[in-house]
Parts: sequence; structure tokens; C-alpha cells
Amino acid sequence: MTMPAPETYPLTLKGELTLPPGRALWLIKWLLAIPHFIIIAFLAIAAVVAWVISLFAILFTGKYPRSLFDFIVGVMRWCWRVGFYSYEALGTDKYPPFTLQSVPDYPADLDVAYPEKLSQWLVLVKWWLLAFPHLIIVGILQGGGIAWRFNKPFEGWQAQDTGLLAVLVIIAGIILLFTGKYHEGFFKLIMGINRYVYRVGAYLALMTDKYPPFRFWD
Repeated sequence: MTMPAPETYPLTLKGELTLPPGRALWLIKWLLAIPHFIIIAFLAIAAVVAWVISLFAILFTGKYPRSLFDFIVGVMRWCWRVGFYSYEALGTDKYPPFTLQSVPDYPADLDVAYPEKLSQWLVLVKWWLLAFPHLIIVGILQGGGIAWRFNKPFEGWQAQDTGLLAVLVIIAGIILLFTGKYHEGFFKLIMGINRYVYRVGAYLALMTDKYPPFRFWD
């Protein structure tokens, strides 16, 4: 008997490891990415405002305003590209573009399917009460360290206590420094953690009523 395939989640996260990676460039990516960190801080403020407006729009109409939805997806996409370049993955040395739009030739991308209809009552509880178990897991996975995260749902990029993701990324960076190779197993696990966290982020951002799965893989 063939088991049915898992249903696809509305958020898709792309990350293609660029080879060969630079051995030591990751040591200064915190400096190279500063222009992005500054811009993202301002984008996060705008995203908070868009999130609040969207909450009330969904509550009264069951619709997520498309322009606000696209803006928040763009901010999440920008954050993921910078994170993939820097300390969420160290997956590429290609500098992230300064845009909210999808860039087909960049190795990292994020997209969320637009929902035609959302539950009006669910919007009141899903981003805090229903998401609580996921928030505990996310807190463990992406405590932060030198990693930066766009989360809960829009606190911006901020340094936090060291989590599992930061530890894995630093270990992968050290292996890369001494061997010139990015360990495939580490990359797969790092991508899985990021995929999980961004799915939870999309749920917190009210972008879907579909509850995030408790798994790293598709």
C-alpha cells in the first residue's frame, strides 16, 4: 500500500550551496552585510505596521491585503538571502541583491503562496496561542549567537543567545576554514532548520491558516 505524499506547505525556501566556497570569507561577512542589516532594521519596522493592518483586515474581511502580503514576503525573502549569505547558512559568497523581489539567478529565494481566503477568528489566536509549541522549538533552534533572525513575527535582525542553528553554522564554517569543503550533512540540517523556522514565521505573520509541520524536510 502506497502512503500519500505529505501536502506541500505554502512557504517554499530555496538554498543552493555555491561551490567552491571561500575558506575564510565567512569570518568577515558580519562586516560586509552591515548595509543589509541597517536596511532590514527599517524594513522590519514597516513590516510590523503592515502586520497589524493585515490582522484587522483579515479579522473583518477574511482577506490578506495583497500589497501588504507581497511586501512582507519581500522582507522575509530579503532576510533569507542575507541569512543564507551570512550566519544562517554560509551557503554562498555571492553578495545578496538589494531588493524585495525574487532574483532568479541568486542561489537563495523564498516565496509564500497567496491565500484567497483566511479564517477570520483564527487570526486572533494562531500567532500566539496555537503557535506556542513551535515558538518553544524555534527558541531552541535559533537562539541566535552571531546568527541574525527575522522573527516573532517582525522583531528585526538582532543578536540573541546561542541556539542550535548558530552552533551548526559555526562548526560548518570551521570545517570549511580548514578543509575548504562545506560538509553536506551540516548543510542539509542547517537548511532544514531554516525551512522549519521560516514556516513558523509565515504562520506567525498570518500568511496561512495551515499549521506548520513539526519537521525539517519537505
